[in-house]
Amino acid sequence: MDTIAVILTEPEQLRLERVALLPPGEEDVVVDVEWSGISTGTEKLLWSGRMPHFPGMGYPLVPGYESVGRVVAAGAASGRSVGSRVFIPGSRGFKDVRGLFGGAARRLVAPGRRVVPVDEALGERAVLLALAATACHAILDHPPELIVGHGVLGRLLARITLAMGAPAPTVWEANAARAGGAEGYTVTTAEADQRRDYARICDASGDAALLDALIARLAPQGEITLAGFYDRLSFAFAPAFMREARLRIAAEWTPADMAALRALLDAGRLSLDGLITHREPAMAAPAAYRTAFGDATCLKMVLDWRKSE
Repeated sequence: MDTIAVILTEPEQLRLERVALLPPGEEDVVVDVEWSGISTGTEKLLWSGRMPHFPGMGYPLVPGYESVGRVVAAGAASGRSVGSRVFIPGSRGFKDVRGLFGGAARRLVAPGRRVVPVDEALGERAVLLALAATACHAILDHPPELIVGHGVLGRLLARITLAMGAPAPTVWEANAARAGGAEGYTVTTAEADQRRDYARICDASGDAALLDALIARLAPQGEITLAGFYDRLSFAFAPAFMREARLRIAAEWTPADMAALRALLDAGRLSLDGLITHREPAMAAPAAYRTAFGDATCLKMVLDWRKSE
């Protein structure tokens, strides 16, 4: 069994290529992918060659961890049913290429316990589930007062904060092209915001150079949550010492975060509308990746695999 997949052969070199799939086992499902999202955080680091080393990292690899499709085969011990629509947070089911992420392909093999059944009504918006669950994980039970960055993750953080019943956060966004689209909260710039007593700040920008500026905006014993992905961090110790600043790193979402997210969606308290701004056929993936990484108006690019061979 094989499939067409997006392959990063080396930094800034991407193509579509047919690759072999590992045979599925009793605990696996085979999924025909309908849509996959392009991450402008993790995948951009893979594209640029700036991704810090992880076990299993290397080229060539299949990127992507935001895929949605239908189960076309299910092992007896997979716990899933043929015909169901599922979210697949990546796959390692390839023979000759690395699948540290492994979601950008027409067909995927993955353990049934890893895939998440999704509401049919979500359609392509289901590609946002990993990012939304990541936002839930970053917030935990400490909703932010300030969010840095108004991309998809920043918007989800703001929406989830409001869905939890917390006060509306302030959001900083330096790029005017991304300042619009706020729903129930204020978007401004760091320069226009004079407040310097934030108890909880959440950075969704992934910009490590902002850390000193964020520490300067903290209240005593305030906390900064880093929800982006960073190569290396540094900050001036004295200002952080004077504030007894706390630094928290939000890692990968957990099943509990996904359950909390689905509860908000099912209750109608959270919407994923208006976050997907660009769509391209999967066979146009090279151009789609360039748009996703280079166009500030592109919040989320989705590849449509339904007509791919």
